Amino acid sequence: MNDSTDVQSRLAEKRFKLTRVGVTGVKKPIVVKRPWGERTLNAELDVYVDLPSDQKGSHMSRNVEVTGELVDKTVREPVEGLENLAAKMCERLLERHEYASYSEVDITSDYFLERESPNGKKCLENYQIRAKGEGYRDGTINKYIGVRVIGWTTCPCAMEGVREKFKEKYPDISDELDEMPVITHNQRNKTTLMMEVPTEKEVEVNDLIDIVENSLSSSTHEILKREDEAEVVIQAHENPKFVEDVVRDILHDILERYDDFPDDTHVEVKSESEESIHKHNAVAERVTTFGKLRE
Repeated sequence: MNDSTDVQSRLAEKRFKLTRVGVTGVKKPIVVKRPWGERTLNAELDVYVDLPSDQKGSHMSRNVEVTGELVDKTVREPVEGLENLAAKMCERLLERHEYASYSEVDITSDYFLERESPNGKKCLENYQIRAKGEGYRDGTINKYIGVRVIGWTTCPCAMEGVREKFKEKYPDISDELDEMPVITHNQRNKTTLMMEVPTEKEVEVNDLIDIVENSLSSSTHEILKREDEAEVVIQAHENPKFVEDVVRDILHDILERYDDFPDDTHVEVKSESEESIHKHNAVAERVTTFGKLRE
């Protein structure tokens, strides 16, 4: 192809820099090798670079080429982590796009872990994992890894309101009502945790899933028989949580789990509960650094 057909390299008529230009929804299998074993993930990738104000377009085929070169080879040479793959892709993108000062790769995939119901029945449960890389022309590469967990929260406020109503209605068992959970409204909860992985450090997604799942009133399960259903309902009502509680519990646990991570380590936590007695949802979020949390 000669220079006259390289339309992307022509001078832009309206000279505004663009933050991200690229391709989204690229589907690829990625083989990941961790200390506990090897797994093939059916992933979806979004691949970007920035575009200077004087260039008409980005050479998007280079994004797809980089994806093919580095992702396809994982079938033969598994990667140690999605975030490491995303970081390597960011480096390669800046090599291919000489005009770019920034690159970004976002990888998401379904992820399955074997879990047990309260009575020990095993089932594969679905989660989502996400990895992200950011590359800069000065050589800086940032890596992130995160998870999304679907669980269950039960409302503490409604529970206490019901307790007071029950005391009025059943005065003979007023003392017993103080010692037990009572009915409340339930919410399906979606919580995401995304955190930076500092140089020379590692984060295991299984650990992040455990941290998030343990912060909820209860986990949810793909299959529950009658006795299991009752146990899960009791468990959730013995552990009522606001979305605020969920976010704060996660922040507390990651600080303990990764206490040697530097202060500038970035972290994002968002918890959203789909309300059952309202037409709106409840959300809590914190975007911060480890240093700010330690203050």
